[in-house]
Amino acid sequence: MSSHDKLVLAGILSLGLLAPPALAFDFGRPATPQEIKLWDIDVSPDGKGLPDGSGTAVQGKQIFADNCAACHGDNGQGGIKDRLAGGQGTLASNMPVKTVGSFWPYATTLFDYIHRAMPYPTPGSLSTDETYAVTAYILSLNGIVPADGKIDKESLPKIKMPNRDGFIPEPEFDPAKLFRNK
Repeated sequence: MSSHDKLVLAGILSLGLLAPPALAFDFGRPATPQEIKLWDIDVSPDGKGLPDGSGTAVQGKQIFADNCAACHGDNGQGGIKDRLAGGQGTLASNMPVKTVGSFWPYATTLFDYIHRAMPYPTPGSLSTDETYAVTAYILSLNGIVPADGKIDKESLPKIKMPNRDGFIPEPEFDPAKLFRNK
């Protein structure tokens, strides 16, 4: 065996690629149910996974001003990051404006994204009620809920977004089939 072959074999062995599975991955410990629950926060389009809580667009206006407007602009427009409001009726034009109100198919997706990924640079720092409130405010900016509207885990999945029927999923990605066991 050449020196090169011995070096390659030593590298493979050090990575555990030739070791039995029990030895190759014998590190760490299984996550506890409590640890899994901390990360199991995704929300399905049908609302499964939404936590208890509620918020109003009125409450969300101040939370948005404090946490979101720096990036997304006042009233969800004119910021350095994605525009969140407006754009209805533009998708079929030469200059489509893709916003929450014009493009997104599910209101639950907005809650899910804010809850997991916003605000930058402190994702997950908003409480559940604050997340509902910001969601309500953004939906109100788009005319989807009233300016004094309130949302919660019962009402949010019932909101029909303007572009809900604008997506035609492949049959294998049918949300009714994908999320029925969640």
